[in-house]
Amino acid sequence: MATAVVVAVCAVFVSLGQWQLRRHDERSLENAVNANRIASPPTELDVLLAGAGDDVVSLEYRPVRATGVFEAEGEIFVRSQVADERPGFHVVTPLRTNAGVVLVNRGWVPLAAEQPPVEEVPPPGGTVTVNGLTRLSQVRPSIGPEEPEGVLSIVSRMDLERLDQQFDDLLPVWIQQSDDVVDPLPVRVPAPATDDPGPHLPYAFQWYSFAVITAVGYGLLVRRALGGPK
Repeated sequence: MATAVVVAVCAVFVSLGQWQLRRHDERSLENAVNANRIASPPTELDVLLAGAGDDVVSLEYRPVRATGVFEAEGEIFVRSQVADERPGFHVVTPLRTNAGVVLVNRGWVPLAAEQPPVEEVPPPGGTVTVNGLTRLSQVRPSIGPEEPEGVLSIVSRMDLERLDQQFDDLLPVWIQQSDDVVDPLPVRVPAPATDDPGPHLPYAFQWYSFAVITAVGYGLLVRRALGGPK
């Protein structure tokens, strides 16, 4: 009975180690895909959307260029954002383009901003061209806060399905702006790191070590019980 339990426990540890190795491979592939996308030349927003069709997921982290007019009166904040260990918001401004309205994350502002629109860091007026990365709608996690109904000025995430309630003709992606900033604010959100392998490989070795320790430890106990040398 004890042997069967030990074998089962070792099998679970090995299985968990293999799962972590698979996660490591998935993370490596994801990093490679994202790095390749970020390094690609920018594409006009309407061309990018038309080329993707219904495959919106393929647009994540694609360099994009969008031309339109900022609508500062529709600006919103995304709460709980940090830059250089300072808490604040991401300021998001709708840009009306020929393809529709795309939300543009212009960067980080401190908590002192309090409410949008931020008079100290207004978007440029007139027709402008924005460069950045296309991003996908952010899904509410199972334990995350749920946004109330109505028009919101501060949100928890870039949930485009929810924000569609307050913006006409909202496009299925948003833009993380990357244009150089002349003024100190807003602080642009950096592109994602594509060289972080994550913790999966060390975790895999850890689970395999648990399996070896369990098997060896049980073997020593059995040997002692049978009167073998300690």
